[in-house]
Amino acid sequence: MDPRIQSLHTHPLTIPSKKKASSVKEGGFQDALRQELSGIKLSKHAKQRLQERNLHISDAEWEAMANRMKEAKHKGVTDSLVLMKDKALVVSTKNNTVITAMNKKEATSQVFTNINGTIVMED
Repeated sequence: MDPRIQSLHTHPLTIPSKKKASSVKEGGFQDALRQELSGIKLSKHAKQRLQERNLHISDAEWEAMANRMKEAKHKGVTDSLVLMKDKALVVSTKNNTVITAMNKKEATSQVFTNINGTIVMED
């Protein structure tokens, strides 16, 4: 063998996997359970606002909101303001995501833009 030619050792090309961390690790068991039951996702911003403002949404409220979001989506609504008894949320019915959340007192001083529907849930 010619000393100028060296044998090359080939190693298989490894591609790092892009496994998404499970929602249980990211948002806790309650978030994963809520998403499984209602199908509604929370944006990072919405999670932060719910925690900061100490807002809690019951499982029954999540389920009712999911149903109302489906109704709104069938009517062509893509981004909506959801008014609850003591909370207001901006949601995307297009991808079933809560974009932001605030208490109702805070919502009265806000101007909401980029929405094309409102869901009133004050039961």
